[in-house]
Amino acid sequence: MKNSLKELVVVSGKGGTGKTSLTASLIHCFDNKVIADCDVDAADLHLVLNLHDTVSEEFSGGNEAIIDPKICNLCGLCAEKCRFDAISLVDNQYVVSDCEGCRVCVDICPEKAIAWEVAIHGKLKYSQSDEGDVFHARLDPGAENSGKLVAAVREKARKRAESLGAEWIFVDGPPGIGCPAIAALTGADAALLVTEPTPSGLHDLERVLDLCKHFRLPAYIVINKFDLNKEMTFKIREIGIRRGTPVLACLPYSSLFTDAQLQGKSLAQAFPESEEMVIIKNLAQKLTQKIKN
Repeated sequence: MKNSLKELVVVSGKGGTGKTSLTASLIHCFDNKVIADCDVDAADLHLVLNLHDTVSEEFSGGNEAIIDPKICNLCGLCAEKCRFDAISLVDNQYVVSDCEGCRVCVDICPEKAIAWEVAIHGKLKYSQSDEGDVFHARLDPGAENSGKLVAAVREKARKRAESLGAEWIFVDGPPGIGCPAIAALTGADAALLVTEPTPSGLHDLERVLDLCKHFRLPAYIVINKFDLNKEMTFKIREIGIRRGTPVLACLPYSSLFTDAQLQGKSLAQAFPESEEMVIIKNLAQKLTQKIKN
C-alpha cells in the first residue's frame, strides 16, 4: 500500500461558499496529517481548531526604498523616474509610500540617499492543535505579496510533513483565481472545489476549473447548500460531467455549521453524529480512493 505524501488544496471561486467550514471538518476524518491555512488575506481556520503553543516569525515579501532626509539634496530625480508615483514631496522632504519594489530610485540617486531595506508584510505562524500541526499566516492590512506568503506557508507545511512521515497535507486555500490561489494550487496533488448553487457560484466555479485545467491538476467538486436551488445544482453537476470533474458530495443548508462555530469548534467536533458529518466522512473516503490510488 502506498504511503506517499499527498497534498489536497480546498479552494473556491468566491468567498462565503463554506470552504473553511468544510475543511475544518474534513481534516477530522484523516490521521497522520499536517494542516496549512493559506487564506492569508482572511485566515480564519484558527477560529475552530483551538490552536495553542503558537510560534511566529516575521514575513518579508521583498524590499522597499527608504529616503534618508539628512543625505537627500532634494534634486527630485527619484520622484521624476518613479513609474508608480510612489515618491512625493511632503513638507520639503521626499518620502516613499506604497513602494512597488522596482529599485530604480535606489540605483539612480546621485547622493546614494535611498536605502534598500527589508520590508515586513506579515507574520508566518506555526501552532499545534487537536487535529495536528497547523501552519498559518497573517498578511498586514494593505500589504501585497500574498502569493509569496502562501508559498511560504505551504513550504513550511511540506517540510514538517516530510519530517513526520505524514500522509497528508490539507491546505485551506484562498478564494478566487488570482496570485494567492495560483500559489496555493501549483504543485499540489488534487484540488477540492467548494461551490454553491447560485449564478455567481457557478460562474466562479468555472473559472477555478479553468485554472486547475491549466495546471493539469485533478479536481473534484462539493456543492454546499445544494437544496437552496436544485435547478442550479443540476447545472453544476452537468458541468462537472462535461468537464470530467465529478461532484463528490452535496451538503444541505444547515445551521449546525454556525452553531459549531459559535462554540469555537468544527462541525466534526460539535456534532460528530450529524447527517452532515456522515456526508463529509463519505467524501473523505472518496477522496482517499481517488487521490491515493
